[in-house]
Amino acid sequence: MKKMEENLVSVIIPTFNRAWTLKNAIDSVLAQDYKPMEVIVIDDGSTDNTKELLKEYTDKIQVLTQPNKGVSGARNKGIKYSKGEFIALLDSDDAWEKNKVSCQVDFFKKNPHALICQTEEIWIRNNRRVNPRKKHKKPSGMIFNASLELCLVSPSAVMMRKKLFDLKGYFNEEFPVCEDYDLWLRISAEHPVFLIDIPGTIKHGGHKDQLSAFHSQDKYRISSILNLIHGKTLSKDQEKTAAKVLKEKCFIYGNGCLKRGKKQEGNYYLGLYNSVSGSGLQV
Repeated sequence: MKKMEENLVSVIIPTFNRAWTLKNAIDSVLAQDYKPMEVIVIDDGSTDNTKELLKEYTDKIQVLTQPNKGVSGARNKGIKYSKGEFIALLDSDDAWEKNKVSCQVDFFKKNPHALICQTEEIWIRNNRRVNPRKKHKKPSGMIFNASLELCLVSPSAVMMRKKLFDLKGYFNEEFPVCEDYDLWLRISAEHPVFLIDIPGTIKHGGHKDQLSAFHSQDKYRISSILNLIHGKTLSKDQEKTAAKVLKEKCFIYGNGCLKRGKKQEGNYYLGLYNSVSGSGLQV
């Protein structure tokens, strides 16, 4: 691993056929009031005009290319290539407020033992600002239990010390969605995830190429929770809570499969539902 440079922020932007929005993301990074930064864009096999767009930024960013492997593979490639002390992730359809990076670096300087933090977000859906629902409210600190139901950490809002990946691993490249949910659970089971209560991130949604529109998220959340329980790294209380959420998700997803005519898959998840007790997974 390359020697990390003190206070350098490495910005990791994975992209696949997102030329229509990528420029806005990159420009929001270059407009930050913080330096030094290295900006790494990973072109994950795009077939649109992404290459031509990125040529406009030749002297300002670094571009890595690879055959299409998915967002996890793209992020991991950028993280491993980077040399910053801090890693900030940005999805190519999101953007940052001008002071997003500076406020997070300042937080880490004031809290030298902290490993990860995120900002609040402004949500834009179909070009209109919307308010997050109560269940999406971000907690701060030890957020593991609250994060089991749904993902409460946004990749575009996060900054973390790079050494955290050595401690907890990288994004799971076998997950087409919920790869962030999986990593945040691994991290939050042991480490606090702090919230900086300013809207530093502009999160866009509602467009047709969002990955979550093409995959059942609960299937991968179930897999993530199973991996955690099998890994035997959770406390007894954490495992009990994880088992409860696992049981709920297996019941809902299993019955959903049966309704869609996926009998074998449905029976598997309902069998898994029956194997979970109040204290954990019975195998």
